[in-house]
Amino acid sequence: MNSSLFLTLLRRGAMLSAAVLCLGVCPAAESPIRIHTDLTDLLLKVDEQGRLCQSYFGPALQNEQELAMLPPGNEAFATHGPGNQFAPALQMTHPDGNTSLQLVYEKHQTCRLDEGITQTTVSLRDRAYPVEVKLILTAFERENVIKSRTEILHDERGSVTLHAYASSMLRLQAGSYHLTEFSGDWAREANLTETRLTFGKKLLDSPLGTRANMFCSPMFAVALDTPASETNGTVLLGTLAWSGNFRFTFEVDQNNELRILAGINPFASEYPLSPKKVFRTPEFIFTLSTRGIGEASRSLHDWARRHQLKEGEQGRMTLLNNWEATFFDFDEERLCAIMDDAREIGVEMFLLDDGWFGNKHPRHDDTQGLGDWVENREKLPGGIPALTRAAKKRGIRFGLWIEPEMVNPRSLLYEKHPDWILRYPNREACYFRNQLVLDLTNPEVQEFVFGTVDRLMSENPDIAYFKWDCNSPIMNAHSAYLGSEQSRLWVDYVKGLYAVLERIREKYPDLPMMLCSGGGGRTDYGALSYFTEFWPSDNTDPLERIFIQWGYSCFFPLKSLCAHVTNWNRSTSIKFRTDVAMMGKLGFDLVVKKLSPDEIRFVQQALKDYKRLRPTILDGDLYRLVSPYSGQHAALQTVAKDRSQAVLFAYDLNPRYGEPLQPVRPEDLDPDRRYRIREINLMPGESSRLALNDRVLSGDYLMKVGLEIFSTERARSTVVELTAE
Repeated sequence: MNSSLFLTLLRRGAMLSAAVLCLGVCPAAESPIRIHTDLTDLLLKVDEQGRLCQSYFGPALQNEQELAMLPPGNEAFATHGPGNQFAPALQMTHPDGNTSLQLVYEKHQTCRLDEGITQTTVSLRDRAYPVEVKLILTAFERENVIKSRTEILHDERGSVTLHAYASSMLRLQAGSYHLTEFSGDWAREANLTETRLTFGKKLLDSPLGTRANMFCSPMFAVALDTPASETNGTVLLGTLAWSGNFRFTFEVDQNNELRILAGINPFASEYPLSPKKVFRTPEFIFTLSTRGIGEASRSLHDWARRHQLKEGEQGRMTLLNNWEATFFDFDEERLCAIMDDAREIGVEMFLLDDGWFGNKHPRHDDTQGLGDWVENREKLPGGIPALTRAAKKRGIRFGLWIEPEMVNPRSLLYEKHPDWILRYPNREACYFRNQLVLDLTNPEVQEFVFGTVDRLMSENPDIAYFKWDCNSPIMNAHSAYLGSEQSRLWVDYVKGLYAVLERIREKYPDLPMMLCSGGGGRTDYGALSYFTEFWPSDNTDPLERIFIQWGYSCFFPLKSLCAHVTNWNRSTSIKFRTDVAMMGKLGFDLVVKKLSPDEIRFVQQALKDYKRLRPTILDGDLYRLVSPYSGQHAALQTVAKDRSQAVLFAYDLNPRYGEPLQPVRPEDLDPDRRYRIREINLMPGESSRLALNDRVLSGDYLMKVGLEIFSTERARSTVVELTAE
């Protein structure tokens, strides 16, 4: 079995007898069930009533013999039924109308999937009905990350109806709880807001379907006892690997215990489950840190690069996009001229954006053509093949924008297949950006979407990249294909999408793709197992992007965040815009010919430095040093794993005149090594204003004394390379 297929199966939770070491099936849990990483323990026990309980969740315990001393605790996966007074993790109605469920422990098994990865499956059964629930927890020991999901199966005489079906239930005990959410709207995504949780419920959820994350990202942080800090305190980071409706429930009870339920949002989604069919929930991914959000972020970044993000340990291409240069107005000659610009500045790929398709309904604006994925003969007489040849001739790669889940009413696809569109019968359609959503619960539609990508790749094997967009939430939630079972729509749509993406990944395993959804409308690890990167926001104003990228960096490695230099906020310099975009997967989307000769020389050198430093920026450890939320400055640093190199990004936003400035202290340098300090990304002819530029100082000095790097100038940036000598 090849390694890529093995990893694919591991992601799905497959139990391969030839590849895993199982430690035996335990019919009774007399000793704790231990889900363990190098830094965290989650202990489950069975109480006298046979219920599975959460005995402990916290820093890893050193003495295994002492685990038996811990009391069982409270129920680990509470259901709707006798005795439960709070929100249930699982609720169903049996065919006879009984709405209760009472689960007891049956057995568990722990298997080693790979070096440092164990998976524990705990089987629970109902006392009176033939219902089985499996809790599946995967521990990544080195990365200090745990994944949790559930499987639900029954053998009743008819379908059961699932009303709530969480992936995980965690219990926390502390004096106080401080929730950080990541919310906003289009062009202001992932804003951090911290709230203290008190008695009762707090929900973070989405009912938007395809563009589920438009207002709220499926991720959170909970700090115990004190507000969240980058470097101190106990913090839980959690996120859901699901590209649809989600819900996190935070419930503080009368004893000040917090329970967290994470999973698919059951809104309008009562799910009928037939006998012997398995309902699998998405994975809830979490990490617990006793040293603040920063350590937790680095754990998630390491885990994602090694185990979840497509091509997570491989490189990323710089690119030039044509969108802001041309919008819909282009032809072959104009695109080739932009490819010349791409070659001149030194990027590795040209990306053709929206507007290249449609003939009966040519794509001259966003009102028509969507769904007709055939090159527009007037704009592109030579089609995509001519463009891929032109790119190859210039020594660059070629990428293409698609939006295959959507359709315009003015399109051949809509005319031919009105039954393929999500739309309420007997109602006027509600349009979002002049488009509707295709019904991916329908296997014929899944075949069409896969076929769109497959045909483009088969006819144009030199396509090196897709930008996969998804601009509309589900505004008309009715499927002709599902008939009377409309409550399956929100769940089955995502399953249909994943079925398509799985086929694409299997046939084109080395094809990079950007996950875009009108900005950050899809930002989840479920989709990112199929995509190499995502588009955090359509807002590329660098002053705003500092905040947006800061928020997403709490959960996602920088190599997954696309960051482009554009024409947004031209009051800022090309240097400032580039310095902000270098804090991610760098790209450009501007008119190169409007740059001055000095600006072109600056971009060329910045790209050379970025490519040279790319391993440290994209694969190094990230330290968020100075938060833009705490004042008018921000600083971040990436450090190579061997601590031989670091890159420090510092930004002045809108400082006040004469305000006192504090030094920036790098972190995680080797105190015994000496580092050369060199400011890079200077404009031609500009000299560094960094007092210690080109000096060599110890890591100890730099971490304790720091660098005088901030100024009182608006939108000023400094990038510093630290190299061990």
